[in-house]
Order: sequence, then structure tokens, then C-alpha cells
Amino acid sequence: QSRLEESGGGLVQPGGSLRLSCAASGRTLDGYAIGWFRQAPGKEREGVSCLNNYDDATYYVDSVKGRFTISRDNAKDTVYLQMNNLKPEDTAVYYCAATRSTLMHCSGYVTYYHAGMSNWGSGTLVTVST
Repeated sequence: QSRLEESGGGLVQPGGSLRLSCAASGRTLDGYAIGWFRQAPGKEREGVSCLNNYDDATYYVDSVKGRFTISRDNAKDTVYLQMNNLKPEDTAVYYCAATRSTLMHCSGYVTYYHAGMSNWGSGTLVTVST
């Protein structure tokens, strides 16, 4: 199991952009799917986006669709989340997570079955504020 390390968080103004990175260390990022999740203070964790490594299919929750883009660089064992047009409600700790399970499309893990993601990073804080 690879260790996942998020980076790229910080403070950004509404309408601004950030690119989060999720780098694998110790071994290659070879899971079936990888996803991004977030948790704001006092709120439940929610899924954001995911990528099926097998076929490069992607999924985005409605709140970020058209603003966020997930991508992968296999040579660098890194997955990215490009976040554009950020809103204050995007403020949260962002986590990347991976699974080698093929039980369902990654959208299932993002939407309701977070426990299916077996490998989690420690998170990076994104704050969207003036």
C-alpha cells in the first residue's frame, strides 16, 4: 500500500484557483481508482471527484462540476485536482484516497461508500476567503 501525500492547499480569494497534488511514495500509485474528498469544520466528509485508473473515466459531484478537474501523471505517481472559480463553500481539508477494489465505479465510493477507499492521505487545507 502506497503512502499518499496531499499538497497544494492554501489561502485563495473567491474566484481564484489552486491545484492540489496527491503523490504516492514507497510504491507506485497502482490502485483501481483514486478520489478526492473534503471535510469542512463541523461538517461531514463529502466526496468531490474520482478517476478510474483502468479506463480514465472521471466523476464529479454537481457542486464542483465544471470548476474542478481531476488528472493523473503516471510518471510522477501523482494525481491532481485543479480547482478553478473557487467559492467560500469550497473551504475544507481535502483528502486524496485510493482503492484497489473493483466492486463499483469510483463514483460509488465518492457518492456514498467512503469506506471502500482503503488508502487515505492526511489532508491539505484549502481556505477560500477575502
